[in-house]
Amino acid sequence: MQFDLDVLPPWGLYLLIFLLKYIEVSISTLRIVIVTKGERLKGAFIAFFEVMLWVLVAGIVLVDILEDPFKIVIYGAAFAVGNFTGSKLEEKLALGTINIQAIMDHQPGLELAQKIRDFGFAVTSVDGMGRDSEKTILYMHIPRRKIKTMIDYIKNENAHAVITVHEIRPIYGGYHGLKK
Repeated sequence: MQFDLDVLPPWGLYLLIFLLKYIEVSISTLRIVIVTKGERLKGAFIAFFEVMLWVLVAGIVLVDILEDPFKIVIYGAAFAVGNFTGSKLEEKLALGTINIQAIMDHQPGLELAQKIRDFGFAVTSVDGMGRDSEKTILYMHIPRRKIKTMIDYIKNENAHAVITVHEIRPIYGGYHGLKK
């Protein structure tokens, strides 16, 4: 079966180019994030479909490109929108694990650590010394999709806590028995 693209009106061809490139770049962006989080096999699976889409859309764009340079503009626009969409999609999926570090006064920090443990999260508390008083530093590894809930909880329990968040790639061990 052969599909003749000449039967499409120009706007139909532009729409086809845009949609194919948009999908390809969106999944490409997602694939890059997945691979950087250590999921090589999933990344390879996605790459298989990504490259097939790339070959298809590049082939469509390159046909008579000098007679219809607007295809380049459509291709570029789809690339930009696909990048944006792919990054938003990854943000919504919230793949991976983050480390939250919360520094607060000593006794309230110990009490908060126990409350967080009671919710089923692993917390490591470390004693420290601030400029004027003893501090407790809480370290938590949590799924990214729970970051807002945890930060809101910490702020609600201790409005003076200093909170930082770090992207991590856990390798081995811990309360939940993470092994890679």
